[in-house]
Amino acid sequence: MTTPTDATPLPDRYRALIAAIVTLTLKGQIRSKEQVYQKLHEAVAIGTGEIFERCLEAEVSQTQHLADTETDELKQAKATRQLRALKTIQGEWERWQAQNRVQTVLASATAKILAAAERDRLQTILQVIDPNQTQPLTTDQMRQLAQQLQAAPDADIQILATAIARGLADWETLEPHLVSWLYEQSHNILGFGGTTEQRGPWALWAKHTQQPWLRSLLTTLAQDRPLADFLATSGDLTAADWLALTITLQWLQRGLVRWFDRQPYDPKLGKQLSIATFLTFAVLWGQLANTVDRAAIASTVRPSILANACFQVMLQVLRAFAQQPYFPLYGGIFALFSTARLQDTLDYLDVPLRQAAGTQEKARILTLLGDSQRVLGNWEVAVAFHEEALTIARSANDRACEIANLNHLSRTYAAQSNYAAAIDQSQRALLLARQVGDRVGEANALANLGYSQVLAAQQENADRETYETAIGYLEQGVQLAARQGDVPSLTLCHHSLGIAYLVLQNPQAAIDQLERGLQTARSVGDLHLQALNFAYLAEAHYSLQNLEAAIAFGGLGLYLLEQMGAVAWRRVAGLLTIIQGQLGGNTFWQQVAQVRSQIIPVIGVDGYDHLPQLLSEYQRSL
Repeated sequence: MTTPTDATPLPDRYRALIAAIVTLTLKGQIRSKEQVYQKLHEAVAIGTGEIFERCLEAEVSQTQHLADTETDELKQAKATRQLRALKTIQGEWERWQAQNRVQTVLASATAKILAAAERDRLQTILQVIDPNQTQPLTTDQMRQLAQQLQAAPDADIQILATAIARGLADWETLEPHLVSWLYEQSHNILGFGGTTEQRGPWALWAKHTQQPWLRSLLTTLAQDRPLADFLATSGDLTAADWLALTITLQWLQRGLVRWFDRQPYDPKLGKQLSIATFLTFAVLWGQLANTVDRAAIASTVRPSILANACFQVMLQVLRAFAQQPYFPLYGGIFALFSTARLQDTLDYLDVPLRQAAGTQEKARILTLLGDSQRVLGNWEVAVAFHEEALTIARSANDRACEIANLNHLSRTYAAQSNYAAAIDQSQRALLLARQVGDRVGEANALANLGYSQVLAAQQENADRETYETAIGYLEQGVQLAARQGDVPSLTLCHHSLGIAYLVLQNPQAAIDQLERGLQTARSVGDLHLQALNFAYLAEAHYSLQNLEAAIAFGGLGLYLLEQMGAVAWRRVAGLLTIIQGQLGGNTFWQQVAQVRSQIIPVIGVDGYDHLPQLLSEYQRSL
C-alpha cells in the first residue's frame, strides 16, 4: 500500500488515498462509515474537493467496468468488493461535502480573488458575492471571506477585505431603519423618487449613517439631484469605497424586497413595492454606470473599471428580479443603456443560459429592456431585443413571455407607423393567449390590436365602421381586464381607447377614457402611462379649446416624458408651442402661472420651474 505524502501531486495523492481506504476496508481495518468519513476529513483539503471527486469517479468507473466484464470469478468477486468499498467512500464523500460546503465555497471564493489581476479584483469580488449564485453568501459568510482575505500578504487585498467588513457594518447600522420611512409617508405607495426630501427612504437612511461617502449619495438621491453632483464632491474614490457602497446598497435592496414580499396584510401592495424596489435600484446602478463613464472624477481607479462594476451590479439586480413570480412582462424601466453596454448586457445574461432553467431569465430581462428602448424611441434596438427574447421564450416554453414579446413587437411596429406588422403581431398574441388561457396577454393583445387598427384606419382614411371594429376590440379588452382584476391591462386599454376617440374627433369621450387610464396608471405606479395620459389629455382639451386644462396637462406630460428620456416629450412641446403662439408669450406664461397649483403636486417646484427651459430647448431645435 502506498502512503500519500504532502509532496505528492494532488491527483496522485488522492488516488493513493482512495486505494488505501479500499485496501484497509477489504482487510477489515476500516469497519464503519464513520471511519471512512474521518479519513476523508483528515486527508482532503478544503478547496480541493473537485480534484478528489474526479479521482473517485474515475476509480468507480474503472472498477465498475471490471466487475461487469471480468470472466474470472475470483477477480470478479474482488472487483465487486472493491466497488462496494468505493460506493461507501462515495456516500461519505457526499456527507463530507454537505458538512464542509460553506468552507469549500469560501475557499474557492478566496482563491478566485487572490488569483485575479489587480485591475479585475473589484469585478471578481462582485461575482463572488452575486446574490444569484446557487449558494449566495450570507452576511456571516461574507465576514468569514473578509477574514480570510485579511490574511493575504497583498496589502491591496487587505484593504478590499476591510471594505467588505465596512459595507456590512453600514448595512447593520441601517437595517433597524430599513422600512421606518414607510410609516412616515404611507400615502406614497411607491416610496421612491420624487422632488423633495420627504419622499422615499434616502433622507432617513442618510441621517443614520456615519460614512461620509454613503451619506453623500443618499442625500443626493433624497434631493433628486444629478448623480454627477455626488461624484463631483466625493473626493478621491477608491475601489474599496465602491465595494463598501455596493455591499451596503445590495443588502438594503435585498432587505426591502424580503420585507415587502412577506407582507400578508396586503400582498398586492407588497408586490408593487417589491417591483418598485427592484426597478429603483436597477435604474440607480445603471445611472451610476453611465455617470461615471461621462464624468471627470477624482479616483485612484480608472472610471471604466468603476462603471463596469456599477453595470455588473445592475445586471445582478435585474437577473434576481427576473426570477420573481411578479416580474412585469408589461412595463419597462427608463434607464439609458448606451450601445457599448448592450453587448455587456447580453454577455452577462448568457450566464444563466448554461442551465436550461435559466433561459427564462434572459428572455424576461430582454423583454423589460426592449420595452424601455421603445419608450426611448430606439425602435430598431427594441425590435432586436424582443425578437431575441421571443426566440428564447419559445425554446424555454415560456408562453407568457412569448405572448408579451408579440405584444411589445406590435406596439413597437405601431410606433414606427408599420401598422400592418403591428396588427399581425397583436393577432398572433391574441390567438396564442386564448389558446393557453393567458388573460393578461389577451387583454394586452386586444388593446394593441384595436390601437393599431385605429391608427391604420386613420392613415388609410377608412370609414367609420372600421374604427368601430377597432374600438370593439378595445372595449373587449377593458371588460376582460376588469373581470380579471388586471389593472395594468385595464390601464393600457383605457389609454388606447382615449387615443382612438381622439382620432375619431370625439375629444369628450377621449377625455373620459384617458382620465380613467390616468387613475388606474396611478394605482399601479406606471409613471410612463401616467405621462402619456397627461400628454393626450392636453390634446383632447385643446380640441375643445379648454386651453387652461391643455396647458396644465401638457406641462405635466412634457416634464415627465422628458425626464424619463421618452421621445414623446417633443410632441407635447409642439402642442404647447402652438398654444403659446395663439395666446402670445405673456398671456401664455400667465396661464401657466394660473395652473401652477395643479402642476406642483405632481412634479414639484423644480419641475414647474424647468418647463420654460424645456420649451425653449424644443423651439431652438426647430
